[in-house]
Amino acid sequence: MRKREKAYSIKELVKNHPGPSVWLKHLEEDLMKFWTRKAACNLDKGLFPTYRSNSGELISENPAKYPKEIKAALADVNTATLIDLDNNYVRAHSRQTFAYGIAFNMTGKKEYLKLCKLGAEALMNAFDNENGMFTKQNRKTGEWGDKSSQRTSQDLAYGITGLGMYYYLTHDENALFKIMQAKEHIFKRYFSYGRGYFTWHPKTKEQTKVPIEIVAQIDQISAYMIWLAPALPEPYQSEWKEWLKKIVFIIITRFYSERYGFFWGKSTTSDIKQLGTAHTDFGHSVKTMWLIYQIGILTNEISFVNFAREKIDKILHNAYVEETGSWAKCFNADAERDVDKEWWGLAELDQACAILALNDPSYLEYLNNTYKYWFDYMVDKKHGEIWHMVHAKDNKPDMKFPKIHSWKTCLHSFEHALFGYLTASEIKGEEFKLYYAFKSEKEIAFDRVNPYLFRANITDCKFLDPIPFMENGNKVTCVTFYSLH
Repeated sequence: MRKREKAYSIKELVKNHPGPSVWLKHLEEDLMKFWTRKAACNLDKGLFPTYRSNSGELISENPAKYPKEIKAALADVNTATLIDLDNNYVRAHSRQTFAYGIAFNMTGKKEYLKLCKLGAEALMNAFDNENGMFTKQNRKTGEWGDKSSQRTSQDLAYGITGLGMYYYLTHDENALFKIMQAKEHIFKRYFSYGRGYFTWHPKTKEQTKVPIEIVAQIDQISAYMIWLAPALPEPYQSEWKEWLKKIVFIIITRFYSERYGFFWGKSTTSDIKQLGTAHTDFGHSVKTMWLIYQIGILTNEISFVNFAREKIDKILHNAYVEETGSWAKCFNADAERDVDKEWWGLAELDQACAILALNDPSYLEYLNNTYKYWFDYMVDKKHGEIWHMVHAKDNKPDMKFPKIHSWKTCLHSFEHALFGYLTASEIKGEEFKLYYAFKSEKEIAFDRVNPYLFRANITDCKFLDPIPFMENGNKVTCVTFYSLH
């Protein structure tokens, strides 16, 4: 056990933990402030705009009028690849759709569901004739890309994210049909039974030393499968649970390092399995661990729970920076900690810590501090949303990383808020409400309605206002839960 400089009583830790109302306020005042601007909500050709300035405005077509953060990103070789102003990206649009769904799930505000529906319908139009999703769209011509041979399994997984959230909220059968098309396309074109893993690009007989990426595996889980599976009708729910267990097997046997207690980012050749390499960091490892933990709960596999629980503890121990009450980023090639703050890694570490705190509130010794760091330094208090990177030396954002770009939208910040809201409710011993948009009471069942990827007891359900923009008579459905696990 970590040696503690100051011991807190559990009662004091629980008292000081941010309650669910803090997360609702964070959602509305820090996050939605950025994502409800007119520039964010209007479709650009067929998708939500991938790029906006740090203040939330659309990017001018005149390079001389680019905001300073875009100019800074394009001028640096390490960040220039994040900017492609000619295209909007399906993954970015899908993640934004997902975020609007979370906002509705937490608040019940119909205007947020309307935006989620708008995004989901656009995703249903982003399919090619082979039933796979496109990955980007040219902003001038409206032409879809990439070619099918250039699409990655990770991109296609995140294309499902927004559709999945819309289905989770509504049980819309049209959305389910397209989700199944997209999922089957990925599993047919990218899962290699011979190699035993998901390939990065579509599998071919000629592939030999192509990258074996951990994100090709774990993002099938996190982007849609783990939180969507409990909402599916049979036989899909059982089939997806079996696949989740198979993917866990792939991840553990191909990527796990027993010595270090975390996962390699790639498993292509032995010489890349070392510290300081891409995706070998605290964020990816702890994300993978908490996904394995939650799959264990979902599928009643106690071996998964036991495997992940102690290893999450080790990662949290190594990542926690006592001096600032924050998380580090990774170990570099010299086995020294990089203590700068990248938004998504902090979110994943917080979420893993919150999961363990449900059963052991002593983890709030970490979490109460890391949440404070998030609210104090990661939030753009003027314009909203979360900074990409914050320097540990002065707790100031690195301005060569735009606040949103082709790989950063709102998925992690909104999932982080939802986790905070749900787990805080349990830690504080309170019931909590989530909102859906169902047609009838027949859809309210423990095996189809859950709080995101968690389980909880349903204590009450109320059908509220009809939703005028839903064609099938859906109503705002308020479900009250208790005893999150």
